[in-house]
Amino acid sequence: MISDDNRLKEIALVFFKLGTIGFGGPAAHIAMMQDEVVKKRKWIDEQHFLDLIGATNLIPGPNSTEMAIHIGHERAGWNGLIVAGLCFILPAVFITSIFAWLYKQYGQLPEVQPFIYGIKPAIIAIILGAIFPLAKKSLKSVELAIIGFAVLIFSLINFNEIYLMFGAGFLAMLLFSIRNKKLNTAGSIFPFTLLQIANTSIFSATNLNLFLIFLKIGAILYGSGYVLFAFLDTELVSTGLLSRQQLIDAIAVGQFTPGPVFSSVTFIGYQLNGWSGAIFSTIGIFLPSFLFVALLNPLVREMRNSKLFSVFLDAVNVSSIAIIIAICYQMGKDTITDWRIILIAVASLALVFGFKKFNSAIIVLGGSGLGYLLSFL
Repeated sequence: MISDDNRLKEIALVFFKLGTIGFGGPAAHIAMMQDEVVKKRKWIDEQHFLDLIGATNLIPGPNSTEMAIHIGHERAGWNGLIVAGLCFILPAVFITSIFAWLYKQYGQLPEVQPFIYGIKPAIIAIILGAIFPLAKKSLKSVELAIIGFAVLIFSLINFNEIYLMFGAGFLAMLLFSIRNKKLNTAGSIFPFTLLQIANTSIFSATNLNLFLIFLKIGAILYGSGYVLFAFLDTELVSTGLLSRQQLIDAIAVGQFTPGPVFSSVTFIGYQLNGWSGAIFSTIGIFLPSFLFVALLNPLVREMRNSKLFSVFLDAVNVSSIAIIIAICYQMGKDTITDWRIILIAVASLALVFGFKKFNSAIIVLGGSGLGYLLSFL
């Protein structure tokens, strides 16, 4: 029997490691989590992991951070929820803070391109390796396969992912109800009521204003780092607090550092109000994720135990997998541009599918090292 303290130590070590080596965005982070907590440690089974992926896609905020928080809660309750979330977030915040300080001192970002050259193809291989068993698990019927394929197509032509997932879920519930000659809307699922915080009149970059701005964004933002860019542009650039070049540099830091891209906010907070601004901004953007997961986590198993909600969850799960595959396709199209990248991608895929127990962290570091060496050829 593992004690609570030992469970918390396990959670802290796993998510600190993932936060430190988790390059590549939410899909890559979730793939690494699947490798660590489903395959290696067997903390949760594949079906429940898949359900948690679906659940994180139904609420605002950074999906991989929310996934870490969910897993922490599953493993060690409320303490695990907090430890997992903090240990996943803090490495990215720390690394981003270093870049923020360098940027403030020297007015530009250090050159890191040679080191990240080979990371993306390695990340794509890791995502595909993780998504393959989850895809097989999610395709429970021909109907779900059709829904998944439709979501994949619509995702590739840039339909809003939250509409696709809720649409798939409600369609599956409707078909289930028709088949069973009953249409019960009493238990229909709707997104959490979004926290609406009045636009703060911003006269100076005070910590309270920064906290409220980022709390609002964290509470209502669905989607990727590109959506985050749009929100930050509206809230900060258009009000004159931040230049567009500073915003672009902040998002760039979030993209090439490990962990959640929302750590870009730490960079912005530092530029606006030093270390205290970085701290208040970071707390503001991530706090809603902890609150939303705390509310949603107990409901996931209840949904699975209900026939009607289980149908909804299955459709959301297959939609989530389809969207991750679409992300992989877009990443591959943008990334795989020359023979060096193809070589790294093939080598990474061979390791992922040929050696099931090969550590994903080694693949990421190997891709980075190989990319660095090949960039000189």
